[in-house]
Amino acid sequence: MSDVVVRKNYDGSFIAERVVYYILGLLQVLLAFRLAFKFLGANPENGFVAFIYEKSQTLLTPFMAIFSTERTQGIENTGVLEPETIIAMVVYTLIAWGIVKLFNVFRGRMG
Repeated sequence: MSDVVVRKNYDGSFIAERVVYYILGLLQVLLAFRLAFKFLGANPENGFVAFIYEKSQTLLTPFMAIFSTERTQGIENTGVLEPETIIAMVVYTLIAWGIVKLFNVFRGRMG
């Protein structure tokens, strides 16, 4: 049998696309944790929860007060639905998709 070596030619825009999607993934995970913690009424005094809230707050600033925040009172905690978190997740996804499409245009590939 012969050994076949397959090499892919990765250009700079392919690597840039992967970096954009990696950053998007990090942002989405951060915002998803925030959404789940707020919705489930997580203790904001907990170190991890406070870290997530602090780091994600800057990402939400452009989307604050678009809609009102809904609160539900449970027996032990208060759940909060933050529409701005959902909007931020959608907007950042569209921005990342647009950046990747722009890379494709510069590379001459429209697919």
